[in-house]
Amino acid sequence: MSEKETKLTGKVFLNRVLAGTATGIVVGLIPNAILGELFKYLGTKMDIFISLLQVVQGFQYSVPIIVGVLIAMQFKLNPMQTIIVGAAAFVGSGAYVITDGAFMLVGIGDLINTMITASIAVLLVMVLGNKLGSMTILLLPIIAGAGAGAVGSFTLPYVKLITSSIGTLINSFTELQPVLMSVLIAVSFSILIISPISTVAIATAIGLSGLASGAANIGICAAAASLVIGSMKVNSIGVTSSVGLGAMKMMMPNLIKYPVIGIPLAVNAAISGIFAALFNIQGTPFSAGFGFSGLVGPINAMKFMEGNAVGNMGIALLAFFIIPFVGAFVVDFVCTKLIKLYENEAFKFVAAK
Repeated sequence: MSEKETKLTGKVFLNRVLAGTATGIVVGLIPNAILGELFKYLGTKMDIFISLLQVVQGFQYSVPIIVGVLIAMQFKLNPMQTIIVGAAAFVGSGAYVITDGAFMLVGIGDLINTMITASIAVLLVMVLGNKLGSMTILLLPIIAGAGAGAVGSFTLPYVKLITSSIGTLINSFTELQPVLMSVLIAVSFSILIISPISTVAIATAIGLSGLASGAANIGICAAAASLVIGSMKVNSIGVTSSVGLGAMKMMMPNLIKYPVIGIPLAVNAAISGIFAALFNIQGTPFSAGFGFSGLVGPINAMKFMEGNAVGNMGIALLAFFIIPFVGAFVVDFVCTKLIKLYENEAFKFVAAK
């Protein structure tokens, strides 16, 4: 191994953590994102699909472990070290709560704290190296696994304050005039969807409902459309399809490396948010944060619409797909061809190795 390969700077460390996290999110969330709503509908017809729905939902709970494992693999850790980092990431993620002595899964946890915990575990493993000798199998899980997990569990309440603070800010937008509210919420969620912050967690925490929920979903649709347009020029169809189907967070490393890509997302979200207000697109706290992933946003929006089913379907198609994608194409053309704000490479996805 060359000196260049062994030199680990802060930037290299962060990029590896982000790369592992981005891929882990895709692996963990895609099955439920693609099949969840389909199985939910088919479950009303045949019981077997209820079981299959529980499978893809259960798979989603493994996100913290998957993220931890893929982060560890970025640092070429051995199998035992890798699974220790994965276990520590799960413990520090907050994906479970303890009620009356019983462990209960409550989601995928806080992604930021998952990354912090996994990073601490990786650092402990690298610092300890082979210093534990024959006691490695006994002490490494305690020190790097339980130790990092303990630190993560202590930092979790403080890291969650980031999410709650953002939620408070977004909640203040609901007091504004409808069009302005829709624009601000759409723009906020368009950026949050490619950050480590959970849009679903924020929406449910502040009880985002009605037009505010609809605007949040439209903002996510606008972000997905912009990312698809940008990705299709430089990535494989698999990567682009994953982004379009709901795995927008896999673009987190791109946002960190090229913050400028947030501009086309925000502009497209602002345009789409205006139409969200004009069409009075609505939703619930539990449907906000999904966009058109699994058709959660469009299906819930149609429940609040008046008029016939065909007309409502046309409005949903226009608001959730046509306007965001047309807007994404136009904004991308302006940014890349006219003002040359960024190069297409800004959307190049680098998978975990």
